[in-house]
Amino acid sequence: MAIDATPASFDDVIQGPLTIVDFWAPWCGPCKMMEPAMEKLEQRFGDKIKFVKMNVDGNQEIAQQYKVMSVPSLVLFRDGVAKEKVTGYYPEAKLAHYFERKINE
Repeated sequence: MAIDATPASFDDVIQGPLTIVDFWAPWCGPCKMMEPAMEKLEQRFGDKIKFVKMNVDGNQEIAQQYKVMSVPSLVLFRDGVAKEKVTGYYPEAKLAHYFERKINE
């Protein structure tokens, strides 16, 4: 199960070799469509990637800090540093390919 980040816990939960933060919102249709794929990907890659969810509602400061202008957005962190961001809906297969590439970098 993905870690639900809060403003207080955010800096701690992004630590680690490879972390994906899913910036989402409860009202976001594409976020709801992507949720089952993210759950499957977490089962598949959970031993190599830490999965974190950040609800942007009420947490705008963190979203702005990482230039998240729309949801869903996935921000990839290496050792607590944001390295890149992908925005919008992506199917499971495309995300799996992306995650595999990032693990092997």
